[in-house]
Amino acid sequence: MPTNKKELRIHYKNLRKELSLDDLEEKSLAIANNLIQLPIWDKAYYHVFLPIEEQKEVNTEYVLHLLSGKDKEIVVSKSNFESRGMTHFLLTDNTKIKKNEYNIPEPVNGLPVPSATIEVVFVPLLTFDLFGNRVGYGKGFYDKFLSECKPETIKIGLSFFEAEDKIEDVFESDVKLDFCVTPEKVYEF
Repeated sequence: MPTNKKELRIHYKNLRKELSLDDLEEKSLAIANNLIQLPIWDKAYYHVFLPIEEQKEVNTEYVLHLLSGKDKEIVVSKSNFESRGMTHFLLTDNTKIKKNEYNIPEPVNGLPVPSATIEVVFVPLLTFDLFGNRVGYGKGFYDKFLSECKPETIKIGLSFFEAEDKIEDVFESDVKLDFCVTPEKVYEF
C-alpha cells in the first residue's frame, strides 16, 4: 500500500475515477449528513470549495444547502496560479460562478472576505491519515490559505475514503486538519 504523497495521489485519483455518479452523489450527501454532528455551527463565516466535477470531488452542494439553511455567511475562492494564492468572496445570490482553465468553478467577482475572517474551512483532499495530515493535488493552495487563517479556524477535510494509517512525507509547512468527514464516520484530530 502506498504511504508517500505522490503514490497516494495516484492511488486515490484512480479510486475516484471508479466512482459512479450515483456513488458520488450518495457519498457526498452522507458526508453532509455527518457534518451535522460537528461542534461547528455557532460560527458565522464558512469557506466551501466548489467541486471540480471532472476530478470527481465531493459535491459540496449539500454542504451549501446546510449552511444556507442555518443562515451562515458562505465564502468561496478564486485561485491565482502564479502566486499560488487564493482570494475569497462572499457567495450571494448575485455571485457569478465561472469555471477557470483548470475547470475549477470560481466567483467572477463579489465582496472580498479576508482569510482572517473565515472561521470554518471545508478542505478538499485526495486522502488523509489518522494524524490529520492530508494529501491534495500538491500545488500548496490550501496550505498557503490555511496558514493565513487565524490559528483557531476550524479545518475540516471532506473525503470519500477512510483514513490512511500514516502519510510518510509530511512537511512542517503542511497544515493539519481538525476533523475529517467521510460517508462512514467523523475523525477528530
